[in-house]
Amino acid sequence: MESLSFDLSQTALREVNQFLHGADLASKVSKVSITQPDGKHAIAAGLNADVEVEIDGHAGYYAAGMNQLARVTITGSAGTGVAENMMSGSVHVKGFASNAAGATAQGGLLVIDGDAGLRCGISLKGADIVVGGSVGSFSAFMAQAGNLVILGDAGEALGDSIYEARIFVRGKVKSLGADCEEKTMGDAEKKILADLLARAGHKDVSVDSFKLYGSARTLYNFHVDNAGAY
Repeated sequence: MESLSFDLSQTALREVNQFLHGADLASKVSKVSITQPDGKHAIAAGLNADVEVEIDGHAGYYAAGMNQLARVTITGSAGTGVAENMMSGSVHVKGFASNAAGATAQGGLLVIDGDAGLRCGISLKGADIVVGGSVGSFSAFMAQAGNLVILGDAGEALGDSIYEARIFVRGKVKSLGADCEEKTMGDAEKKILADLLARAGHKDVSVDSFKLYGSARTLYNFHVDNAGAY
């Protein structure tokens, strides 16, 4: 099947995204390469086709946002909101990801080889995120479902107001947010972690080197004694 390449220094981003949103895209091409992205915003956002997209360079805000089915690779770094509200498919950032990576993502897999900024996985709703480096403060804030795997360290207020998402951290945690606590990692959680590490290219990393964090469930219902934590 055909592969196509677009140079964003020669072709307008709107034209490229319109092509990517075209009907029956997966029947026409198997891979789309985008070169000279130069930090442009919303590259390959809103995809809904089982195709491979490679962004060769640095992407701006909301790259691969709302992704469905597509497999998007960013060879450089990504700005705020990469893979925001992803539904399925995968997004792989080979560099650094800025703030709110994977925000509200409901499905699929986001892999970040480098560090991630503030609020990584904020309001996560079912997707999986694997960060090869460290994450900033307030990561997994109000995360409702899914998994956040951090091979490095975590900043302040990790998992603040978390619901039923899981956070696996290999490094140090500066502080935990409201209602987040360390959990015992059983066989089921180890299996989930091992699968995510393998899918993200870290299959040789031991699951026993991680700690598990999740909700203490004290904020599910209002209680006056917890008023200061809301």
